[in-house]
Amino acid sequence: MEKVLGLDLGTNSIGWAVINRNENKKLEGIEAAGVRIIPMDASIMGDFDKGNSVSQTADRRGFRGTRRLRERHLLRRERLHRVLSLMNFLPNHYAENLDRYGKLTTDTEPKLPWKKNLQGKYEFIFQDSFNEMLEDFKKEQPSIAVKGVKIPYDWTIYYLRKKALSKRITKEELSWIILNFNQKRGYYQLRGEDEGTDTSKLIEYYSLKVVSVEDSGEKKGDDIWYNVKLENGWVYRRSNRYPLDWVGKTKDFIVTTDLDENGIPKKDKDGNTKRSFRAPKEDDWTLLKKKTEADIEHSHKSVGEYIYDSLLENPNKKIRGKLIRTIERKYYKEELRQILEKQTAYHIELQDKNLYLACINELYPNNESYRKSIEKFDFIYLFIDNIIFYQRPLKSKKSLIANCPYEQRVYIDKKSKEKISVPIKCIPKSHPLFQEFRLWQFISNLEILQRERVTKTSDGQLPLFPSDDTTSQKIEIDAKVTKEFLPDDEAYADLFDWLNDREEITQNTLLGSYFKIKKPKGKDEDYPYRWNNVEDKKYPCNQTRGMILSRLEKANIKADFLTKENELALWHILYSISDKQELKQALISFAETHQLGSKFVDIFQKFPPFDKEYGAYSAKAIKKLLPLMRMGRYWTEEAIDKNTKSRIDKILTGEYDESIRERVRQKAINLTDISHFKRLPIWLACYIVYNRHSESKDIYKWESPSDIDSYLMSFKQYSLHNPIVEQVILETLRTVRDIWKQVGHIDEIHIELGRNLKNPKDKRMKITEQISDNENANLRIKAMLSEFINPDFQIKGVRPYSTSQQDILRIYEDGVLKSVAEIPEEIKAIINKFNENGAEKRPTHAEVLRYKLWLDQKYQSPYTGEFIPLSELFTSDYEIEHIIPQSRYFDDSFSNKVICEAEVNKLKGNDLGYEFIKKQYGRIVETRDGKHVKISSIEAYEKFVNDHYSRNYVKKRKLLMEDIPDDFINRQLNDSRYISKVIKSLLSNIVREKDEQEDISKNVIPCSGAITDYLKKDWGMNDVWNSIVLPRFERLNQMTGTTEFTTEANGHTIPSLPLDLQKGFSKKRIDHRHHAMDAIVIACATRSHVNLLNNEAARSENKANRYQLSRKLRHYEKVMINGQEREVAKEFLKPWNTFTQDARNTLNNIVVSFKHNLRVINKTSNYYQYIKDGKKKYKKQERGDSWAIRKPMHKETVFGLVNLRSIKEARLTEALKRPQSIADKDLKEKVKELLSENFNENRIIKYFNDNKEIWQDINLSKIKVYYFSNEIGTTFYATRFGKDLVSIFKDAKNKDKALNVINSITDTGIQEILKNHLKEMNDDPILAFSADGIEKMNSNIQQLNGGKEHKPIYKVRTYEMANKYTIGQKGNKSKKFVEAAKGTNLFFAIYESIVIDKETGIEKKTRNYFTIPLNVVIDRLKNGLSPVPEENEMGNKLLFYISPNDLVYLPNKEDNNSNIISNPIDKNRIYKMVSSTTSACFFIKNNIANCIVDKYEFSPLNKMERSVTGEMIKETCIPINVDRLGNIKL
Repeated sequence: MEKVLGLDLGTNSIGWAVINRNENKKLEGIEAAGVRIIPMDASIMGDFDKGNSVSQTADRRGFRGTRRLRERHLLRRERLHRVLSLMNFLPNHYAENLDRYGKLTTDTEPKLPWKKNLQGKYEFIFQDSFNEMLEDFKKEQPSIAVKGVKIPYDWTIYYLRKKALSKRITKEELSWIILNFNQKRGYYQLRGEDEGTDTSKLIEYYSLKVVSVEDSGEKKGDDIWYNVKLENGWVYRRSNRYPLDWVGKTKDFIVTTDLDENGIPKKDKDGNTKRSFRAPKEDDWTLLKKKTEADIEHSHKSVGEYIYDSLLENPNKKIRGKLIRTIERKYYKEELRQILEKQTAYHIELQDKNLYLACINELYPNNESYRKSIEKFDFIYLFIDNIIFYQRPLKSKKSLIANCPYEQRVYIDKKSKEKISVPIKCIPKSHPLFQEFRLWQFISNLEILQRERVTKTSDGQLPLFPSDDTTSQKIEIDAKVTKEFLPDDEAYADLFDWLNDREEITQNTLLGSYFKIKKPKGKDEDYPYRWNNVEDKKYPCNQTRGMILSRLEKANIKADFLTKENELALWHILYSISDKQELKQALISFAETHQLGSKFVDIFQKFPPFDKEYGAYSAKAIKKLLPLMRMGRYWTEEAIDKNTKSRIDKILTGEYDESIRERVRQKAINLTDISHFKRLPIWLACYIVYNRHSESKDIYKWESPSDIDSYLMSFKQYSLHNPIVEQVILETLRTVRDIWKQVGHIDEIHIELGRNLKNPKDKRMKITEQISDNENANLRIKAMLSEFINPDFQIKGVRPYSTSQQDILRIYEDGVLKSVAEIPEEIKAIINKFNENGAEKRPTHAEVLRYKLWLDQKYQSPYTGEFIPLSELFTSDYEIEHIIPQSRYFDDSFSNKVICEAEVNKLKGNDLGYEFIKKQYGRIVETRDGKHVKISSIEAYEKFVNDHYSRNYVKKRKLLMEDIPDDFINRQLNDSRYISKVIKSLLSNIVREKDEQEDISKNVIPCSGAITDYLKKDWGMNDVWNSIVLPRFERLNQMTGTTEFTTEANGHTIPSLPLDLQKGFSKKRIDHRHHAMDAIVIACATRSHVNLLNNEAARSENKANRYQLSRKLRHYEKVMINGQEREVAKEFLKPWNTFTQDARNTLNNIVVSFKHNLRVINKTSNYYQYIKDGKKKYKKQERGDSWAIRKPMHKETVFGLVNLRSIKEARLTEALKRPQSIADKDLKEKVKELLSENFNENRIIKYFNDNKEIWQDINLSKIKVYYFSNEIGTTFYATRFGKDLVSIFKDAKNKDKALNVINSITDTGIQEILKNHLKEMNDDPILAFSADGIEKMNSNIQQLNGGKEHKPIYKVRTYEMANKYTIGQKGNKSKKFVEAAKGTNLFFAIYESIVIDKETGIEKKTRNYFTIPLNVVIDRLKNGLSPVPEENEMGNKLLFYISPNDLVYLPNKEDNNSNIISNPIDKNRIYKMVSSTTSACFFIKNNIANCIVDKYEFSPLNKMERSVTGEMIKETCIPINVDRLGNIKL
């Protein structure tokens, strides 16, 4: 018995089925089937479907990069500590806290400028310099002394950086500066990181003062347009709800200026420069960086000087984020160089050569060769180039580059003397050689097609008279006319010359600029010709040469300078150097060698870096292939390499050579002379040179499942450059391996790939958009049909839930919408309303009627030109007609369907539309209602198609098709997508027959989704699916007390859904088992089915076999057509008689298997590099543990513990215990005074009673006192992370919500300021906390703060109560708190205890539950323990634990009564664990993929604690083990 495996592969799913086939190739039954799910976050899947290429691990990689930056900063600091300690530059209080290797020994980090005095208080050790700085401020800002404004001690560092450039500073001050530069050393900018790629726009950052603001009188909704006049004369138009209080203020703008092709600003119709303004965003930091750098250069100051002088000028300036953002490293580097050069003259230590040698010996004790290489330098080099600003070269990523499938490098090992072959890496795409290779490929494949070509054909009859014309016209669609434009090889060579100097080419540029074809006048008119590529897509030419030539032209260098040698040399410089300074030096050297001017260097140092993309072949392979691909004057026999020429000679002469396969000779049978070996397609060139197909690599045959294991072990992670696809492929191989082990040898594999899996990201994005459009159209059709039942519409025979009527109306509507030149705005508005979710937003009854009347007047039958009224559309008078009949070509798409009269459809029969017109034009046909219609003439039909389908090119082509061309079929059959080939190639290794040399085995049969859907319908699988999911819909009926979730059809109850819930819903997608259902159909789809349905049999040479194939596979019925009895093909025959019932039983018996991802931590292997005998050596880490944590430990927001002060009312007795906590200042002072005079409580009460007239507002039983949160055991956590004012108030739309936000701020002083500001703005939080409102608050902050000075408020700390834990136990980590990340509760423990029932005295088992936090799990795993404790805190023993995606069985009453689990177990009582928190655990039935009604079917959380039958799942469930194939082990 043979085994046929069917696979349905999706983005996160694998459906599989094994079908038995007897020796007569007849299918007999289902051996096994199952589903394997790879759990994936919905947002990640959504991004993948939309074509977003963001990796799942991008965030994690970003955080890891941040951690590494900090680690490297600390390593540099430790190296500086060692050097500065040896030089005795560090203050004693700081140096004594360092160990031998420069690491801090204490848990808390000491601050270099601060030390503790004898009283335990911190004091600033650079007080003299601080006092000098104060004198500067008093001189520049006299008001500071008057107001008593405090100057921060931290600003002393900027004063010292300025002072150090001209005067002596102390050693300790210099060490502070050096360590400060290590902390803030600037941004190391690689090439291309700030060069804009859009040359049509100039984007700049400006800070400009507002001169005036004028109300333009125009409105945008509730907003008013204002003309904002700026100090440089520009006018900025801004809409705002409230008047702009901007006059006299300086505002930041991002200004975008439109440029023409010469880089000159464009003008609008009024002659003004076209520019737009917007507010800066976080992404604009590079623009702010450029502006800051320009300001620093313009000031001719160092960074430290610039900051200090700016503070002197305006002490209220915010340094970080406002005055200085990230700027390039060279500015800091130059400043430190100047400081060290100046201080070297004052400090003898910096001149001491022996001390310098001792320092480098301290840093590099074991690397003598490196020490010697830097002995000649000094401390300036050591601090700047060797420690602080050292940037290690980027690690080589060469291992990630694919290997060439053909070429290898062979060398002899010096020790073993063996020949060793290593693969050669593929060529960079920017390499000039690859650019030429790709361009010849493009030219070789290029075809020019004439959209419509009218030719005359003879009808074969002799004319009665000489003047008679017996010819007729024939319209040929997409006629091949390449020879007319490119008649010979020299024409191709000329085209190569023209394209070789260009970066890219579009269809219109090629047709208009090169072939000089005139485009018809009119906005929507197309060229009468097109190419065979995507019409609106740009295709690369020689991008490298084009980019270089355009810049040579700007440098006034002639194009003939760019010889092949110069191009390659210049490309190598531009490709290999990433550092900007190194690139400049290399370009200077190149310019000097070739006598080019400085302008060349200026232009080319801004050359954007080439993308690190690679071709499919090595440079060595391309050099061998190119001579066979060139043509015209570029082809020479001498260019063909020696071995290839020898092979060609043997092919031509027929000489036997075992290295030349017979298949190669067959492919080259038409090449009879060596001069024919040019302009070869890449696949044939590879056959000639390498004896195999261009995309075939090594051919393998896996003999056993262990061979798959070997492949998986050797698989190179990330080699497919798409983690999601890679994950599916590897899990598919594991699943197939297990199937092989279970059922034995597999003879044939049928596979269907989900469209999102096999398509590139741009196509996935387009498909997602198309699905959304189709979904909106389908919902619109259903809504219209629901309305059409109303008698007002006067439409006959409407059945709203009829799928066929939905199709009819969809074709009808589509035919109208795509035939009109322009849809009226009112009709567009009605169409858009159909897409709204809310019922109240959808079109009214009157609007639907208006839309119906508009459609009514538009649709015409394509074969008669008669209007088809919408009122008659659903009667038997009209039918859906396939333009290309199903009997000749399988195409069930909407582009192959029209609506016409039923009698005309029958008359058309098996003819194509155009073919039918030519045969029957002028014929009168009587319709069912007694009307007579006339078949259109050829001219009228052609005019109708051209007029009505000009915007629907695909349908137009089918309507004008006289025959089915083979290239039409080829395009449908072709599946050249990379991922598809990878999967089919791998699976071929399992079923490949002996001596089979093709990459894709003939026993791997690809199947499309369209074929699967067609066969499912014919084989009754849709009915099977309805019966499987029906119970869930019936349950919803019970829950809602309605019948909205089912409907009756043909005497059966089937699932249904109210219209307002149908958007985004798919009945198939609610249950994971649909993957197995598809796999069963795929496995049963034989090669004959595939050939018939994918139109292989529609080829011209196969037409004779198509009928026999159809007779073999389909059921035929005799019907009467036009008075004649004819046999008509109906549904496909089922694979065997009981197929439908067998499939239902199999699907009901499936247990879905889920892939787990419980890898929390694992040990990593760290290798250390060291130098021995002048060579790099690597040693594996032996001591200590190195753990890699594979889950996010916590959310990124870090909190601090805060002790908040609040007010409560207390009796006098309590207040006297802590008199300092009394809120009323006067009362507090009086109480403290009385206590100091030894008054007891009674005397104090008597005092206040005797002086009631003075203390009349005081109630001694309700005294307001302060208390702190830690006094009452309440814990609050606060953070400033992401808490800028605009963000935290964005959802505060009214006063109450705004006050709630304000009260969550930790600083009560800031609370008061914000409340006062809100009151000033008439309690309007939208106005108060907009960007303008916050700016107004900060300008008036002193008044809002009761006349007291206060810093501007931009960010605030807010507090909250939540379960948080410390990051660590040592240092400041013990004071930082974080919250567990989502999805990190991985272990839910169920403990069991025995209690005695108080009433019966009988022992009873009870369960206790606890979710183990991730940090606890990690600690236990590090210590070699299991993730879950064996006992809980109460001493209860662990019963078992479960994790997300684990399956549990819920025993039924019989199981519980007998204490024995029935076998086989009830599959309907299997649940999947979803998540847990503390003692709660949530589940879902194991086969459920999506909820029918979101947040309702099971619970508002879409998961449940209780089963469908009402039991609490965690109380009685038992875990079950399910293997990859869904086999259960209790």
